[in-house]
Amino acid sequence: MAHRRCGLFLQMGLGKTVVTLTALQQMIHDEFSIRKALVIAPLNVARDTWTREASKWDHLSDLRVVRVLGSEKERIAALHEDADVYVINRENVVWLVEWLAKNRQPWPFDAVVIDELSSFKSATSKRFRALKRVIGGAKVVIGLTGTPAPNGYIDLWPQIYLLDGGVRLGRTLGAFRSTWFNPGAHKGHIVYEWKLKPGGKEQIDERLGDLCLSMKAEDWVHLPDIIYRETYVQMSGPERKLYDQFQRDRVLPLLEGALSSPEDFNSLVAGDTAAIAANKLLQMANGDVYDDKGGVFHIHSRKLDALEDIIEAANGEPVLVFYSYKPGAAAIRRRFPDAVQLGDCGMSTPEVIDRWNAGKIPILLCHPASAGHGLNLQEGGHIVAWFGLPWSLELYQQANARLHRMGQKRAVTVQHILCEDTIDERVLAALQRKDTTQNALLDALNQYINRR
Repeated sequence: MAHRRCGLFLQMGLGKTVVTLTALQQMIHDEFSIRKALVIAPLNVARDTWTREASKWDHLSDLRVVRVLGSEKERIAALHEDADVYVINRENVVWLVEWLAKNRQPWPFDAVVIDELSSFKSATSKRFRALKRVIGGAKVVIGLTGTPAPNGYIDLWPQIYLLDGGVRLGRTLGAFRSTWFNPGAHKGHIVYEWKLKPGGKEQIDERLGDLCLSMKAEDWVHLPDIIYRETYVQMSGPERKLYDQFQRDRVLPLLEGALSSPEDFNSLVAGDTAAIAANKLLQMANGDVYDDKGGVFHIHSRKLDALEDIIEAANGEPVLVFYSYKPGAAAIRRRFPDAVQLGDCGMSTPEVIDRWNAGKIPILLCHPASAGHGLNLQEGGHIVAWFGLPWSLELYQQANARLHRMGQKRAVTVQHILCEDTIDERVLAALQRKDTTQNALLDALNQYINRR
């Protein structure tokens, strides 16, 4: 309330949504200082979380919240509704700005709330550029995230610019970089890595001290324990032969063909080659991989066997399973017909959440990118199984926090299913080091080539 442009860097489970709605309620209905607020959020969060939180708390009963989702006709109709808070998914920010400009309408929102501010960390993205054009007209700007710098402090400039217009970290990304960073790995004028100058972190922290509030969950909320376990699987001789053959014939040419000299290896991280190679390796570790023609090449079912053991050991307790690739999700559903996949089950996301929290879904399949932010699943279970790990530390932490958050009454168990002697082990090690920058991917692939 005292800082009308601010960043709330609160870790998962500290109530960012209800805190913000309470502030908006006071500004709109008590102070009359603003009339309309726009909330920009990930799709599932925009669809469910903000309306659910507004309806759950008695003191927010007067707050009218409308979702600006669906077809263009539905979105336009929602914008014309008489409401206090309009919630839109971040993919439609560009559409909203362009639609208002096309119809010569002024920016109608006195307040803008950016839920998961870190999704605006790219200064070249269309959503950042669109929002940058209009956000200066808002009296109130609130950025919410628990992970403001998932890849380091270099991610901060676009996020902070949206809050203060460049006052604290400079008006351009170039100025931000030259002031606090030195170039690291590069090729010619293309820099792949920026390293903080000595004292740079402390200087940036000081500049943000009056703008951003950072709180860690463990300092304020007493949650049940979270227990991490690893389950390793081994391929049989014939399966390993298939894995090694695919690895040799499909992945190594992809990597080695991109290298004309050792120095060129750094360039892989900037293009598609590193991502494609890492995806291939992770798919193979899971058991099913896309071949060159888009078909699914089956290698092994060892992770499915391990998942079956975990589900049996749960003894009827619901299990939340995170998967990375569609072939893995399809294989899980074939093995476990009673599994429900979020977003692909004939039910809306709110229906799935309600059924899960009521204990009516024994196995819930989620992709961390679609369930990693804002969804409250803690009432439905306490067991997480990772069928395939992501490189993103932010997605990994956010996904685990769907169960390990306020309202959880039991210790949460997080099971990592890992295929031995594959890239799985390197991804887990990177997550445990909290080193999920592009360099971690580059190092893993470099070691992989050298080993072969």
